[in-house]
Amino acid sequence: MPDLTGPAAELVRLVDGVRDEQLGAPTPCAATSVAGLLDHLLGLTHAFRLAAAGQPMPGPAHGSAAALPAIWRALLPHQLDVLAQAWAAPEAWLDSGHPGHAPLPAGVLGLIALDELVVHGWDLAVATGQEHRPDPVATQLCLAFLVDYESAAPDAFAAMFGPRVPVPGDAPGFRRLLGQTGRDPDWSPPG
Repeated sequence: MPDLTGPAAELVRLVDGVRDEQLGAPTPCAATSVAGLLDHLLGLTHAFRLAAAGQPMPGPAHGSAAALPAIWRALLPHQLDVLAQAWAAPEAWLDSGHPGHAPLPAGVLGLIALDELVVHGWDLAVATGQEHRPDPVATQLCLAFLVDYESAAPDAFAAMFGPRVPVPGDAPGFRRLLGQTGRDPDWSPPG
């Protein structure tokens, strides 16, 4: 059972390091500012907490800088903690705990939630000039999951991520994970 606690805590640390003047800065996510990414994180933490409880998930968590609530600094760390706690429950990972509302099997949803935390942690870190400390176990789990997911459901994978960025097979696992999710591991803010 993957543990979302470390990646959630890393995101909390990174959120704490965001300065107000960085909210309009670009991120590796095309056409998404730091504020838009933070709003996306608010939406996905809520949606995947519901999924852990077997409840219907709202639509995709798009991210809008204009929709970012003023209380995001308090709200997002709280939601990250609640998300990690929700997926710490063994029944969150079992389909028998879901009343048929989830769009994917529970284990797949949990791994997608983990990937969202790990990869968006890097997005936020690189956009705001912070050091990213990815969890090595979570990185390997996400990479293995995404490689398998792309093979099993290429259309769903393509809808979730952009085209893969080529990364050498002998590159460190986190760089390969970034490439797998359509990110350039060497991205840096313009200027």
